[in-house]
Formats: sequence, C-alpha cells, structure tokens
Amino acid sequence: MIVGVRIDFRLIHGQVANLWANAKQVSRFMVVDDQLATDDMQKQVLRMACPAAVKLSVLPLEKASANIQAGKYDAQRLFILAKKPETLLRLIESGVQLPEINVGNMSSLNEVKRVGLNIGMDEGDIEAFKKLQEKGIRMYAQMVPSDTPSDFTV
Repeated sequence: MIVGVRIDFRLIHGQVANLWANAKQVSRFMVVDDQLATDDMQKQVLRMACPAAVKLSVLPLEKASANIQAGKYDAQRLFILAKKPETLLRLIESGVQLPEINVGNMSSLNEVKRVGLNIGMDEGDIEAFKKLQEKGIRMYAQMVPSDTPSDFTV
C-alpha cells in the first residue's frame, strides 16, 4: 500500500527518515531515480540515512513501476520519494496509481519560479506539475507532518 509520495531533492534526510517515517508508519522507502539506481556510493549514503526498521529500495523508474504494479509491496507501507515531478509524472504514465503528491524541498540551478522558501522550479518542473494537475492528481506542500498542508498549483 502506498502511504506517501514526496518530491524532495534531498530524498532521505532527517525530516523524511524520522518525522515522515513515523507519521506514516513507513515500512519501506522507495527512491525512484534512474541515475541513483546505478550509483552504488549514493545508494550506500541513502541506506545510512534510512531508519534501521525501514527497508529501502533505490530503483530505476521502469523497475519501480513493474514492482508496484505486480503487487510486490502490497503488504507493506510504501513511501515513494523522487527528486523531480517529472519522475512521478512518468511513473503515473507507466500505469502506477498515486494517491497524491507531497511537494517538499525542491531546488534548481535554472530556477525560474520560487514558491515559498523551499520550492524552486525550472521550466521542466513547471511543465511536469501542469501535466500532473491536468491528470487530476492532488498536490500539496507540507514540509513536516505537523505543518498544515496547503494546496499546490503552478
């Protein structure tokens, strides 16, 4: 069961590893990122940041989609993490049903739009968010579970 989906360029860090994992009773984090899935050093860093009681998968998009659709994580409390909205758009387009998307910390070298203190987007991010909106995906900004979520639109 997917219990959370978050865009956060930092992926697994204190807020996610402690606050979100506890609030959502996460049993597995899934980082969906084609590049990280082949980088053993970065995967090791993510493993070190992941709570000991929580399993971790770092997968390329196609394998993440296939595993989710095959029901591999149905008995677990799965929390999906991606750096960019485009990754989640592609995941949805591959057939994965996402309940909603929490837009966390985003940063871009080519930032063209800033939303609050923690979300900086480039043109590709804006386009992906527009497509997610067109698909009717509920998106909200919420940095930590104790914050009140606010609707997110571009």
